[in-house]
Amino acid sequence: MSKKLQFIYFLRLIPRLRDESNWTDEDSRIVQRHFIRLQKLTKEGTVILAGRTLDADPKGIVILEASSEEEARSLMEDDPTVAEGIMTAELFPYSVALLRGAGD
Repeated sequence: MSKKLQFIYFLRLIPRLRDESNWTDEDSRIVQRHFIRLQKLTKEGTVILAGRTLDADPKGIVILEASSEEEARSLMEDDPTVAEGIMTAELFPYSVALLRGAGD
């Protein structure tokens, strides 16, 4: 079995959603599906870390493992927030150098 590669993708809300008053119920449902999917991928061992910044223009961060860049890109593009067009995403090769609790 080949070693998994690591990737990071950054998520950004589309401009309309940067003002909380513009959110629709459907936008909230999409984000809920996004979160449930990330929970599942974390339990399966694909996602290493997921979170977001807490500033006025929050950015999401997902670090994951995949067998190829194509697989990682597919995972990113299948994220409900990206697939439904409420967030944009950028993918980068990544390497976790230090992880609290790993190798202690």
